[in-house]
Amino acid sequence: MIPKLAGVHHLKLPVSDLDRSIQWYGTRLGYQVVIEFRNNGRRTGVAMTHPDGGPDLALNLNPDRAKASAGFDYFSIGVPDRERIEALAAHLSGLGEAHGGVHFATIGWILPMVHDPDGHEVRFYSIESHTEIDPAAPLVIDDAIATARAREEQWRTDRAASAG
Repeated sequence: MIPKLAGVHHLKLPVSDLDRSIQWYGTRLGYQVVIEFRNNGRRTGVAMTHPDGGPDLALNLNPDRAKASAGFDYFSIGVPDRERIEALAAHLSGLGEAHGGVHFATIGWILPMVHDPDGHEVRFYSIESHTEIDPAAPLVIDDAIATARAREEQWRTDRAASAG
């Protein structure tokens, strides 16, 4: 039997400063605090929600784990399409936030190299895809960057041919 699953319930990250992380996720991405977790009256974490469909996010005060996990990309947050991921990149740039720009990726478009205050890499990936995938015939990607560049060239050629 294959169990029924319902997507990602929430993402959880260790942080070194709750106020700073709440502010960053709020101003950069629009997240809002909906639950505060306390232990003996001391705030130890929060649950945040996104008003327009992003996955729920939990931030847990744990400076040692935050430091140990800095630089790693645990997840990619879905963005509906190429247009919106480009708008997100422009929004982040307008706030002075460094990032890697929007790139053609394995099956969609990616916005990498966004880092929260603790250095966690927060990646964004379009739900819109330029490449069909089939579980019966998985894609084999030996070099993700080189493969994406080759697929992008083919995609652009195909689009140009169909346009005229």
